[in-house]
Amino acid sequence: MGRIVISETITVDGVVQDPTGDDGFERGGWFNTIGAGDREAWALSEFEEAQSAAALLMGRRSYEYFMARGWGSRTGDWADRLRSLPKYVVSSTLEDLEWANSTVLRGEVVTEVSKLKEALDGDIVVYASGRLVPTLMEHGLVDELRLMVYPCIAGAGDRPLASAGKVRDLRLTGSRSVGDGLVLLTYEVAA
Repeated sequence: MGRIVISETITVDGVVQDPTGDDGFERGGWFNTIGAGDREAWALSEFEEAQSAAALLMGRRSYEYFMARGWGSRTGDWADRLRSLPKYVVSSTLEDLEWANSTVLRGEVVTEVSKLKEALDGDIVVYASGRLVPTLMEHGLVDELRLMVYPCIAGAGDRPLASAGKVRDLRLTGSRSVGDGLVLLTYEVAA
C-alpha cells in the first residue's frame, strides 16, 4: 500500500503562496531570500526525496506550475528522475498531459486517491498543491508531512494546512538543518 507524503516549501508562519514571486503576490518571492549555499542544500534534499518516491501526485495548478517552469524538458539528474516517475494529476479539465509518465485522475478526489494508495507501494509525494492538500488532510489520506521551513514570515498568503478540516495529531519523526538557514521537519500524521 502506498503512503501519501505532503512535501511543502513553507514559511515559518505556514505560507506556501508564490514562493518565487512569479505570480505577482505582494508577499511572494520568499524562496529567493536564501543564499546560494542554502539553495544548493535545498535542491539536494529535494533530489533525495525524488529518488525515494514511488510516484508524484498533484493538482492541476501544481502540474501547470511545474510545466511552466520547464520541468518537462529540463536536463539533469533531478529533472530526469521527476520525468521518470509516474505522475498522477487530479483534474476535471486537463486532457493531454505533456510531462512524460503523467496520468489524469478524474472523478471524486477521495475515491481516486484512495484507489491510488491501494494500487501503489511506496511514497506518493504531493508537491505544492494548495487545494489538494486540505482535501487529503480532511479525509485522513495523508500519512506524512515534510515541511521545508524557510527563515521568514510572510504575514499573509495561502496556508493549505490551516484549512485542513479538524485537528490532526502529528508525531515528529525527523528534523534536520538544510544548509545554514532551512529546517526540514518530518511528521507522521496520526490515524
